[in-house]
Amino acid sequence: MAAKIRLKRFGKKKAPFYRVVVMDSRAKRDGRAIEEIGKYHPLSNPSVIEIDSERAQYWLSVGAQPSDQVRKLLTLTGDWGTFKGEKGATSTVEQPAGKLSPEDQIKATADAAEKLKAEKAAEAEKAKKEADEAAKAEADAKAAEEAASAVADAAPAEDAAAAAPASDEATGPAEPEPAAEDK
Repeated sequence: MAAKIRLKRFGKKKAPFYRVVVMDSRAKRDGRAIEEIGKYHPLSNPSVIEIDSERAQYWLSVGAQPSDQVRKLLTLTGDWGTFKGEKGATSTVEQPAGKLSPEDQIKATADAAEKLKAEKAAEAEKAKKEADEAAKAEADAKAAEEAASAVADAAPAEDAAAAAPASDEATGPAEPEPAAEDK
């Protein structure tokens, strides 16, 4: 059986999208496909090209002939170069915004997890610093309050002590006055 890899048109007028399919070369143009191996949406910006590399390589290895347009798509995805044995054949397909390849999704997920972990650690560190600063400020305030109360308690006692000896020294010891009768 001779197989062809071609595009099968879907969509509507002026809004096409295609499926990359493997068909029997004797089948009708819009006939039944053997297998669907990818999608192509040319009107998206950037164009969406999704081709299952393993299946494309398999069908190429068993002799399926790609149409010209499919060959161009396979060249963009790097599958044609891989099939021809070229070294360094890579995909030049630009991924649409928000759409990542599976490898990039795994990497992005791991990066996001590390970033979240780092943010939580930084947040915990910040909270710990704030708690330590608050405790230190509270201890300083308490020490200042105790010092102020000690100074306030000591001040009236010193005033009274200072006032009492000063009055004793000024008047001297109290001597009994002679009685008026004695004179």
